[in-house]
Amino acid sequence: MKVNGVADGGGDAPQRRTQAERTAATRARLLDAGRRLFATNGFAAVSTQAIVEAAGVTRGALYHQFEDKVELFAAVYEEVERDIVATIVDRIVAAEPSDQLAAMRTGARLFLQECSSPEVRRIALIDAPSVLGWERWREVGARYGLGVIEAMLAAAMAEGAIPEQPPRPTAHVLLGALDEAALYVSRADDPEAALQQMYTVCDRLISGIAGEGE
Repeated sequence: MKVNGVADGGGDAPQRRTQAERTAATRARLLDAGRRLFATNGFAAVSTQAIVEAAGVTRGALYHQFEDKVELFAAVYEEVERDIVATIVDRIVAAEPSDQLAAMRTGARLFLQECSSPEVRRIALIDAPSVLGWERWREVGARYGLGVIEAMLAAAMAEGAIPEQPPRPTAHVLLGALDEAALYVSRADDPEAALQQMYTVCDRLISGIAGEGE
């Protein structure tokens, strides 16, 4: 038996859940299955049948939650971006950088490290730009990353680590540079060597924003 498109393992527990809880559970199963399959096989190679089978739901449940496979992928990509930002913020705090400039350098390196993982590389850097289009890909990335970068720039200016400058356009430049750096690493024949090179490039970019060496 299936309840709201989800296989019922028996008992009364599913009936006691609210409709909202059942809907949220179905959506979570679809996102989890989609994320695993997209990361492993790539968007083009994953069928909707494979997704519903992996999630243990009906095809009707899939189309109740998402308009089509593209919209499921978009939700997965947004979840990946949200997780990247949360992980980076937590790791910056744990690293206890000496000042805001060090925090920015740490954040740039952590971003490149996160983007080097097979899951992020496949979903966020290879498939997302082509499946969603460049504009939508950048809009989602900016929604999660831009605010963090802008906040770090504002903190660095308040601390005196970098000179006063417009935070929003500067944040856009940094985000664009980091996205391009991640794309470069993801397509490199030797990703590890490319990653080390990009650490140096990003360090120099941040030093330039800080006005070091002037």
